[in-house]
Amino acid sequence: MAGFTRRGLLGAGAAAMAAPAFARTISPSDKVNIAVIGAGGQGAACMGKLTGQNIVATADVDYDHVLHALTDRSGWINPQKQPLKDGYDKATRYADYRKMLDSQKDIDAVLIATPDQHHAVAARMAMERGYHVYVQKPLTYTVEEGRKLLSLAQANPKLVTQMGNQGHSGDDGRRVIELIRGGVIGQVREVHVWTNRPVWPQGVNRPPPESKPDSLNWDLWLGPSTVDWGYNAAYAHFNWRGWTPFGCAALGDMGAHLIDFPFWALEPGLPTRVETRHSRWPGTASLWDLKQPAKLEGFPLATVTHYEFGQAKGGPVTMIWYDGGILPPTPPGFPAELKMNPDGGVLFVGSKGMLMHETYGEKPQLIGAGLDAKAATVPRTLPRIQGGMAGHEMNWVRAIRGEEKISCPFEYGVRLNETMILGIVALKNEQAIEWDGAAGRVTNSPAANAYLTRTYREGWSL
Repeated sequence: MAGFTRRGLLGAGAAAMAAPAFARTISPSDKVNIAVIGAGGQGAACMGKLTGQNIVATADVDYDHVLHALTDRSGWINPQKQPLKDGYDKATRYADYRKMLDSQKDIDAVLIATPDQHHAVAARMAMERGYHVYVQKPLTYTVEEGRKLLSLAQANPKLVTQMGNQGHSGDDGRRVIELIRGGVIGQVREVHVWTNRPVWPQGVNRPPPESKPDSLNWDLWLGPSTVDWGYNAAYAHFNWRGWTPFGCAALGDMGAHLIDFPFWALEPGLPTRVETRHSRWPGTASLWDLKQPAKLEGFPLATVTHYEFGQAKGGPVTMIWYDGGILPPTPPGFPAELKMNPDGGVLFVGSKGMLMHETYGEKPQLIGAGLDAKAATVPRTLPRIQGGMAGHEMNWVRAIRGEEKISCPFEYGVRLNETMILGIVALKNEQAIEWDGAAGRVTNSPAANAYLTRTYREGWSL
């Protein structure tokens, strides 16, 4: 694909269907009828916050894996998970979420916690049927998918949409936004963001096929992916993030948590230039072997991505992302006794000081003389979400019932997600990209536009 325009992309999404018919109006006294796609793993973690609602349907490709998410190390049901098991036991069970969405008629809302390659397909199907959606991060696998979901959300404003980046609802994270916008550290032109991910196998060669568990429907797990390398435990159920057909690496996993705060606080808009440097691609004999191009099967072990926001609200901003356990260089004025949390964090560098916080916006620290006193004068201007980070899922339910404003709707989440995914585009392109956000295309490297979209296996099209 040589490129796509914003008008064409958003228009295509909006024209895909007429406004959906909503099953019912949900009042604050009602329970929301929720279906979950991807009921084990992260899906179980999210649904465990929603057991006070009606869980009417589950869709999963491996119900042994779902059961594992409900048990402790001894194999017994975890008492804390018993309410979720009770809810799952009452729900109608499906293997294929397409059949669930076509046949189950009592759904109000759908929570999606699958591998990345399914997110947009499942969300689009749910939204077209008039269902509110909660989609785990990354919101989509490609830039094109995100813009299509945004088009659907804008065309159907009654739909309540939420991205699963829980830190966006946290009290600490919201205080970070207030302090940065309140000018406590002055003008911010430089931000550093880092994570310890990957914590799954990455930077390794593709393994050979092996026998799959009897409980796993491998064909449905592959879903939209056009690649079938055969099952291996290196892919399912957790390790798929390290493989390009299925996941979006560390940026996709943690960018929604970490990049969220500078993107929110500084209102930089979409990046205008992105460049990703990286360790060796798996399957490449030598870092300098130009005769053996990378196969782009598995992601490199570590990347450093430079983002330039030339149209930021307060003036140009540079943000640098580090993964694979790489930490940023120590900036001038950073106290020698102060340590960056190796698990992840964000460091804002301002004209009057610095602010550092941990992965989910937690434990913000001001660095500079007199900044704590100045921070004390900055008022609370952002609403606090009931339950904070732990209330992110119920915020979605309360927003559906009209009780609380949604925390991270697609109107915000898609732009944040696009910023993350553009780092993957630059990685695959092996060259810096110049991004025209209004047109939705790379302007300096036409070949890079192929990475903005993807092909889909028959039966799983977007």
